[in-house]
Amino acid sequence: MVPLSQKHSGAYFTPDPVVSALVRWAVNDPTDRMLDPSCGDGRFLASHRNSVGIEQDARSAANAMERAPWALVHEGDFFTWASETSERFECAAGNPPFIRYQTFKGPVRARALGLCRGLGAEFNGLASSWAPFLVATAGLLKPGGRMAFVVPAEIGHAPYASPLLEYLVANFAMVQVVAVRGKLFPDLSEDCWLLYANGHGGQTDRIRFTAVDRFEPSKAKHPPSEGEDVLVTEWRQIWGRRLRPFVLPASVRALYARAAAHPKSLRFGAAAQIGIGYVSGANDFFHLKPSMAKKLGIPAELLHPTVRNGRALPAKQLTKSTLQQWHADDEPYMLLKLPKAPVADLPAKVRRYLDSEAGREAREAYKCRVREPWFSVPDVHKPDYFLSYMSGVSANLVRNSGGATCTNSVHGVRVRDAKAMQRVAEHWMGDFVALSREIEGHPLGGGMLKLEPREATRILVAADELAPELGGDALADAVTTMQRWRHYV
Repeated sequence: MVPLSQKHSGAYFTPDPVVSALVRWAVNDPTDRMLDPSCGDGRFLASHRNSVGIEQDARSAANAMERAPWALVHEGDFFTWASETSERFECAAGNPPFIRYQTFKGPVRARALGLCRGLGAEFNGLASSWAPFLVATAGLLKPGGRMAFVVPAEIGHAPYASPLLEYLVANFAMVQVVAVRGKLFPDLSEDCWLLYANGHGGQTDRIRFTAVDRFEPSKAKHPPSEGEDVLVTEWRQIWGRRLRPFVLPASVRALYARAAAHPKSLRFGAAAQIGIGYVSGANDFFHLKPSMAKKLGIPAELLHPTVRNGRALPAKQLTKSTLQQWHADDEPYMLLKLPKAPVADLPAKVRRYLDSEAGREAREAYKCRVREPWFSVPDVHKPDYFLSYMSGVSANLVRNSGGATCTNSVHGVRVRDAKAMQRVAEHWMGDFVALSREIEGHPLGGGMLKLEPREATRILVAADELAPELGGDALADAVTTMQRWRHYV
């Protein structure tokens, strides 16, 4: 068997202090049978002599057998094994593979989701591998069983993580999530938290949430005791099944919740429609510099100014002067916008460009290959505003006074309520809206904040009646706290 790459297998081996802490909590007695559903090189198995591990990668499985010769190691797909085994365990611990949905596919994915569905957890098409791993593992525990796992910080905000947490609170007497700001894996851009669940077969109406700056190993047989109990109803109804807002002070969360419930507060989605821009399929071919367009003889009426990425956006307003500057700088800001027409109806010089070596290469790109005709870029609109898709210190909301369009690396905002949109624009740079962007968006590797269109529609403008409560430093400090948690410096 050819060994899987580290990225494909999701294998990032856990530091020994984290392994020891999780196993110490999960194992109550030396006779407890412990399961690691993705044992990698056997680090968790080596910490307890009564262990069973499953590992799909042959090389890692061999390493696990060498590291923990007393353990029983099965080489193969965990979900196949879990659906066939009759074994049950007192506890489980490990670091499930973090394989995103694009790679977690085919028969393995179908088997995983089917197994979870039978256990009562329904995952959507965007679920990464680690969440089904944990549900399937929980299904192999004996009554009263425990589990302790490293999990991606996405457990705090990703929609696909909510079926996991719903399953856990319905099947365990205690569920605790420990958010760790410092990186457990220094060489990995993905932040990782810790998950504890105890009392399999029970249920709970709360999630214990603990936020710590750094992981500090303890010899105690319990997770950190500090933190707060998050009622499941509050997690669902107020915070949209997200735990990430609970890194904020309770007073700030209470203010945000009041603003969200106030009838005169406003969500961005009530003011405008927000969506991604067009997908050209071959940016280098379809985005031309003025000098190249002139050289090729492309008619001006077939060229449209475009915002290629968020870095190109000015701070507040894109004007005709902005476009003139891009033109003077010979930036590739001109989109070749061709109609859905027979090739023969296009100007001769355009046909010559389409038949060039660059054109022949572009038409083989996936997005071009699957559309008809390949050279007509769909969904080209002139939005009223542009919104940064990813940002560092602040997402820009930029008025489109220049009549440009945009690629899918920028959001296009089309106004549907002018008065409401004016309110959004006026409050955009305030601390409350900045905090709302942090709460409704989610962190991305490298310290960036990402705003999907669905998340952007939830950005909140507080009612004017709450203005006296929005002063002071509390909101600005809260924004800084959220930025620190996504490692923006």
